[in-house]
Amino acid sequence: VKVVTQFFVFLYCKCLWRGLKFVVRKFTGRCELQRICYNNKHGARRTLKIGTILNMCSHSLLQSALSVHPDKVEKTIDDIMALKKINPDTNPQLGISLQASLLQIVGYRSLVAEVEKLRREPYDCENPEHEEMLMKLWKELRPDTPLTGRISKQWCEIGFQGSDPKTDFRGMGLLGLHNLLYFAEHDKATALQMLHDSLQPKHKYVNKPEWEQKNLDKAIGYSFAIVGINITDLAYSLLVSGALKTHLYNVAPEMPSLLHFQQTFCYLMQEFHRFWIEEDPSDIMEFNRVRSKFHRRILRQLKNPDMALCPHFSASDLHLVNL
Repeated sequence: VKVVTQFFVFLYCKCLWRGLKFVVRKFTGRCELQRICYNNKHGARRTLKIGTILNMCSHSLLQSALSVHPDKVEKTIDDIMALKKINPDTNPQLGISLQASLLQIVGYRSLVAEVEKLRREPYDCENPEHEEMLMKLWKELRPDTPLTGRISKQWCEIGFQGSDPKTDFRGMGLLGLHNLLYFAEHDKATALQMLHDSLQPKHKYVNKPEWEQKNLDKAIGYSFAIVGINITDLAYSLLVSGALKTHLYNVAPEMPSLLHFQQTFCYLMQEFHRFWIEEDPSDIMEFNRVRSKFHRRILRQLKNPDMALCPHFSASDLHLVNL
């Protein structure tokens, strides 16, 4: 009985939804895709709605549009407009808006696949490229201190757990190394400051940005590299769950790329550092509690469709605009 009831409720809602769409289209002279594009500004608010509508449509063309190759997006838009009997000459902006949103949708899928591939690739000490990246990370974070050997306790100075960093990359694979190196290279001043702070059991902040001008004397000590790998895991979970769509659709005019993901990681690292200081944990054993609380805060922020996590992030080449 319950199954039958649910079936009729589903059937009723589906028919009602289609009926309402038909009435609204007759009344306004516009299909649902037109109304979304004309009534919502470019970014997550529009693209999320378009993604939902295309996913709910029964027509194969509309559903397949969500997974089309980026090179075929333009033709797909032409096909959709023909299907909906929309004249592109009298609605030129519609095609442009649909194309931008569809590129964001397929770009997000491509980004998830690219990030997943990096995460699944283990660190290989026999691979010269992997070793070169690791050595570069040391040089960026310890420019004035030569590394005495590939296997060395010195790695603990930048926050690895032992004498061979490869064991710490097991959870996030090459993705963790890529993110740490990007942070160290592209926002070096912040990375070095965070590394310095992380090594201090107690640290007073003076003459720093506004958030530091409280002369706080709070516990800092955490392992910089290990935290970076943990924040990589956090950024990865936000991406694959779809929570990061809000941010990426608002900062990437078209296709979100690995660069956007790495810039987001930089922002999350800086914000977590602030959050750790605010939480004032008694020791590193509270890391999981602080990380979970930080994760929940980011998720709350991303529920706002107009949210861009880091439109004003200070990295020198971080050209993100809250569109």
